[in-house]
Amino acid sequence: MNSADAFLETLATSGLPPLRGQRQADDDFRADIVTRDLGPLRLAELVTPEGECFRDAQSARATDSELWQIELVTQGRVRAQQGRSTAVLGPTDLVLIDPVRPVRFASTASTHVTMLIPRRSLRLGPDDAARLAGVRIRGDRGPGALVSSLARNMVRSLDGFRADEAERSAAAVIELIAVALSAQLGHSRRPAADETLRTQIVGFIKARLSDRDLTPAKVAAAHHMSVRRLHKLFEDQPLTVAALIRQQRLERCHADLAGTHRTVAAVAASWGFTDPAHFSRLFKSTYGYNAAALISSNRAQMINASTARPAEDGG
Repeated sequence: MNSADAFLETLATSGLPPLRGQRQADDDFRADIVTRDLGPLRLAELVTPEGECFRDAQSARATDSELWQIELVTQGRVRAQQGRSTAVLGPTDLVLIDPVRPVRFASTASTHVTMLIPRRSLRLGPDDAARLAGVRIRGDRGPGALVSSLARNMVRSLDGFRADEAERSAAAVIELIAVALSAQLGHSRRPAADETLRTQIVGFIKARLSDRDLTPAKVAAAHHMSVRRLHKLFEDQPLTVAALIRQQRLERCHADLAGTHRTVAAVAASWGFTDPAHFSRLFKSTYGYNAAALISSNRAQMINASTARPAEDGG
């Protein structure tokens, strides 16, 4: 297309985060855009002339808060500035952009690929995202090179995918991007280390469920970390640390109540629940019936079994 206004309009309707450009004479303007979807990924190849464009706080849309943006340069040079970081990108280089924060691009005539990724897929914490946004990721070595090589050819080779193939392929691409971002942070070994540490912490919790003072703070202190670090370690897990402690205690109580003559309060106390009324409410909301009903059912089964047992003389 040979009109700056037409290009920006096409950009806006493509699903990409909106940009504003400095006006250029249409007789000097040459641009193109090709978009494709791969499962939850949206990819766009853009051919743009020399110039500058920007996005301010007023330009951001509500839907942009659900996305991360990866920019890959394939030809030319691009300067991307976001926050306090400025990335000067040459061919193969990448940069992470937060679509809801102001950003400014300046480039030579260039070709680049934009990838939009659901935020929930990358699970970047706020601190890591702040460290990465606007920072150059080299595309000539390491995990960045794999992402760069793959993305360069993806936009024009995404035809013929079945829905399940697209979902699985997108998941693989997103995982590769996550590895590249982790490597940029210097955490390339962190996922395995975190998994090992989580396993140790879960074991610690299970061994100390009867401790009434078992709390996330105590778990963190025992592992020489802050409570914030502990919560971050479990942020992508099904349960928080507090919920994990509660679930494990409830499971132990349920097992004991099904085979004991002790009172509900005694069983609850033995597994760290100090408030019987709170325990009873929690038990019922979890299992759908009262804890006392489990004891009654167990006693009824024992009585029935006893009365059904034949006498010693066979009568």
